[in-house]
Amino acid sequence: MTSDLTAATGPFADDLRSKLPAATFRDMEARYLEEPRGRWAGTDGLLLAPATTEEVSLIVTAAAKARVAVIPYGGGTGLVGGQVSADLPAPVILSLERMTKVHKVDATENALTVEAGVILQHVQEAAEAVDRLFPLTIAAQGSARIGGILSTNAGGVNVLRYGNARDLCLGLEAVMPDGSILNGLSPLRKNNTGYDLRHLLIGAEGTLGIITAATLKLLPRPAKTGAAMMAIRDPQAALELLNMARAQIGEGVSAFELIGKTGMDFLAETMPEVRLPLGNPDWSVLIDLGLGASGDPAQALEDLFATAHEAGLVTDGVIAQSEQQRREFWQVRESIPEGNRRIGSVSSHDISVPTASIPDFIKDGPGVIGRIGDFRINCFGHVGDGNLHYNVFPMPGRARADHDSEREAIKTAVHDLVHAYGGSVSAEHGVGRLKVGDLERYVDPTKLAAMRAIKAGLDPAGIMNPGAVLRCAV
Repeated sequence: MTSDLTAATGPFADDLRSKLPAATFRDMEARYLEEPRGRWAGTDGLLLAPATTEEVSLIVTAAAKARVAVIPYGGGTGLVGGQVSADLPAPVILSLERMTKVHKVDATENALTVEAGVILQHVQEAAEAVDRLFPLTIAAQGSARIGGILSTNAGGVNVLRYGNARDLCLGLEAVMPDGSILNGLSPLRKNNTGYDLRHLLIGAEGTLGIITAATLKLLPRPAKTGAAMMAIRDPQAALELLNMARAQIGEGVSAFELIGKTGMDFLAETMPEVRLPLGNPDWSVLIDLGLGASGDPAQALEDLFATAHEAGLVTDGVIAQSEQQRREFWQVRESIPEGNRRIGSVSSHDISVPTASIPDFIKDGPGVIGRIGDFRINCFGHVGDGNLHYNVFPMPGRARADHDSEREAIKTAVHDLVHAYGGSVSAEHGVGRLKVGDLERYVDPTKLAAMRAIKAGLDPAGIMNPGAVLRCAV
């Protein structure tokens, strides 16, 4: 119950100062109380940056005894308000930024063990140093930290081939809500010794414990890579093209991204330095391949284009002739979120629907939103796993602030449509505080009851990131 929580001030803070190194205590900065979209502002609190798992344990043990809220803070890149709270007595804001050790990289075991504060890009570089691949790739990989990535079960562009963060984690170390340490960093691929607490903590957004280290799965690096951008007839053609690519190329298809015309329009308007290889078709896809030494990505993509063109699925295409050109193709895709930010969305949605329903969902969306008003829609995302970023923007000449009163209605309309198609209102960004009401509205009641029971059982004091994922008891 939030009404029973106490502030991280006075004797509580003084006691920690007597037990922890001075470097653990940080002056509060605005970045710890903000989130990227500017929709949430956190409550000032006691900012702590422990350097070891034992220090995290000491902090959480003290917080449990004093009933002080603990809000874990990774890279601060979360988009659903999971890292900030505006309605708590001054909490402990526990930053993992000093826990940045890479403990072990084992090319034979194909595993890597890192502390939770390691930035994703550094994990990728550590894997590359032993000629291995850690394939999770997201836009914020230069600042997002492994603890936060696992806590939200982040996805990204390579889920089609390699899975979400959950699929790439072999073991976890975590501090539980009573301060005890879960020692589970084994690289074992098979371990059926009861409940899998690793999977319970992944995606829990810090509400069941704090991930302090992880053993991650490494994979062989593709010997040859390639990419193509193809203009397609419509979203239905994208699904057919994906199936065709898998039939012709197999598991070598690493990513398959759908891009709509509106996203390209925004890039042309706000980021003219980004070159658009195909101009601006109504719909296009970016296909990325990773093949073995005997493969020929360019030839495979040429053959795919020829077959797809003959079938009436594609109308134009460009195949990367170098690694630099492949990077330029990806720059287009990775710049779309920044173009969105510069335009300013009224309501942004990280949703998923069954892949077969993608064309119908995209077709129905404008009509649902049109009942509320006139808006532009930028739809793009990961076709292979059904994850769409479905964002609604003001018409030219208007600003998102002009539509503040309509934001909730737009979100509800989109999420109702997603639910009608059997989809999820949170595909890869998590629930945080933004979607707590959505969870209650759309999630199966039995699942919700089980989640509440697990939360109560593991965190009876309600100190772990209260208000995130599940509504606080009052």
